[in-house]
Amino acid sequence: MAEHLASIFGIEKDRVNCPFYFKIGACRHGDRCSRLHTRPSISPTLLLSNMYQRPDMITPGVDPQGQALDPRKIQEHFEEFYEDLFEELSKYGEIESLNICDNLADHMVGNVYVQFRDEEHAANALQNLTGRFYAGRPIIVDFSPVTDFREATCRQYEENTCNPGGYCNFMHLKKISR
Repeated sequence: MAEHLASIFGIEKDRVNCPFYFKIGACRHGDRCSRLHTRPSISPTLLLSNMYQRPDMITPGVDPQGQALDPRKIQEHFEEFYEDLFEELSKYGEIESLNICDNLADHMVGNVYVQFRDEEHAANALQNLTGRFYAGRPIIVDFSPVTDFREATCRQYEENTCNPGGYCNFMHLKKISR
């Protein structure tokens, strides 16, 4: 019995644990989900929830004042954020990957996933980031179950064929150009 339960943990057949939370570290149902979101007590990956604020969050391609935004300016804004964040997070240990979601759904918008080489570095970062602010907003940080970003990433997004677009339940990762 234990072997069977271990073989289905975190997949659709698992009727107890949420496969999306296990795979993506977020679930569109949040606390209302009928399945468990078992938060890891330690992980090499941290989730910084809703941290990246796009300059065109309200209407894509338009700033809050209703002015059209140059896509290059949006990319420049993102890359400045990425550099700033990478520099700060590097203080806590070697970073394996830094991924920022471009999704629009509430449970994934602006989510930042940082995977450190060692769990101890992630724990150090979590301890030091808790209670801090970035751009006037509190940093919401927690360990994430995500360790394989290939499984969490939307393959259709990478091929520009994702039908749900920004409301997809898989990660749409923003790319840096340099």
